[in-house]
Amino acid sequence: MYKSLCYCNISTITRNMNGFIKAVESIENENPGLSMLEVVKGIRKTVGFQTNLIENYLGDESDAHNLAMKPSVAAYVSEVVHHKVSKFGEEEGVVLTLDGSNVALAPMLLGLEAGLQSTTKNLIPGLYPLTLTENLAASFLHHAQNEQTSVPLGSKGFWDSIKSPKVYTLSGLPSLATDALLTGGIDGTILGSEVAKFNHLEISLSNLLKSYYSHKLDLAGLDTAPRLISQKRRINFRTLLRFSSLKNQVADALTNHLGFYKNSDRKTLDAVMHEGFEKFAYLYAVCPNIIMRSQWGAAAYIGSPTYLSLPVPYLFIHHTYEPSKPCITFEQCASDMRSMQKFHQQTNGWDDIGYSFVAGSDGNLYEGRGWNWVGAHTKGYNSKGYGVSFIGDYTSSLPVKSAMDMVRYDFTKCAVDAGGLSSSYSLYGHRQAVSTECPGNTLYQEIQSWEHYKQKRSSPLTNHICFPRCPRGTRATLRDAHMHYKRRCVHAT
Repeated sequence: MYKSLCYCNISTITRNMNGFIKAVESIENENPGLSMLEVVKGIRKTVGFQTNLIENYLGDESDAHNLAMKPSVAAYVSEVVHHKVSKFGEEEGVVLTLDGSNVALAPMLLGLEAGLQSTTKNLIPGLYPLTLTENLAASFLHHAQNEQTSVPLGSKGFWDSIKSPKVYTLSGLPSLATDALLTGGIDGTILGSEVAKFNHLEISLSNLLKSYYSHKLDLAGLDTAPRLISQKRRINFRTLLRFSSLKNQVADALTNHLGFYKNSDRKTLDAVMHEGFEKFAYLYAVCPNIIMRSQWGAAAYIGSPTYLSLPVPYLFIHHTYEPSKPCITFEQCASDMRSMQKFHQQTNGWDDIGYSFVAGSDGNLYEGRGWNWVGAHTKGYNSKGYGVSFIGDYTSSLPVKSAMDMVRYDFTKCAVDAGGLSSSYSLYGHRQAVSTECPGNTLYQEIQSWEHYKQKRSSPLTNHICFPRCPRGTRATLRDAHMHYKRRCVHAT
């Protein structure tokens, strides 16, 4: 997915993690013998990244090495590390990673530096403030004072190109804690904790970043993958983080913003913090990583969508059948999503891709019609339920366990907690509502052990697709490809 890096024209640089890693490799080659900590501090000094908060925890940058590096490399690093959002909504200091995440480099590097210079494994001075709490506190306060023109956290965006990303533009209302800043902060927390616990004197910064961000999954997906990779970010974050401690630090950071007290009392402050933090935990620790439509390159919805009445009572499980192979990379899954949407719109004549959400084997859940729009996944029940499909043909095999767990546990909890899915929802296979082989025999057998599965059709789950009768002496077969029903008559045996 990554193209070769060119530092020649900063206005056209490719902003992906692979490009940044190549720049780090160049710096390491120009400065042999330096430790990972010396390289990280040297990069911070080179780009002039220093605030009172950073100095308080990491010290003055003046004692860092003056790294030798090519002018083009220095300009490139400065360009991709400095974070800011332009008045046009373009977010800088963000790179696209192989797993489809958008990562702000500054909080990731600050977390690493805090961990590298820590003298204790369990308490890393400044780790949370440098990676997460200051951004969260600033965003919560900003939103409290600008409720109509901002969101508390998590503004996402889209790249001008997935293969060669150069410009990242935020969608919708902005926040001071964008999705990329929080993802970078989470990575900084994970990597900072990792280097503080284990001896990493022999590993270089570029190799650490490669092992974390550039791991390529095999057909087993996350099931057999190493522990410390970006695709397992949320798993590691949930395991590592003490949320009560982080919540207390966010509250302390809010208290330090004395200007807010001039117009608000402590009760208001507490309400702002509690609501914001609960949403943060919900979005970044409970829910699966959801790749938004703009991120996978969706075409526009045709016409005007119909909105669901939430919460919906049903969840239907599908397989795509075609594509028949699981996707194990963000690039391939995004391509499959575009292919299915094109088929549904241009061949089936639908307004959009039919599914509500689609599970890849890459660790991501892909937004189809999403939380609020009526789908085209289960005839007769599109307005009453979500349709979640697994990419692949699961007639005689199962999706990888990590993908099934993502739907079975993470998605359903996220959907119920958000008020999209009823807490007493009923789970069905597609074939229980429509005459089809979907979601495949093997997957259908599997979901019968899932929570909320309903064995018998409960009224009114009796709709079928009707076709003309086959001639005498033949029988009908029905296949489901992209929910495009193909019926043919074959000789009876």
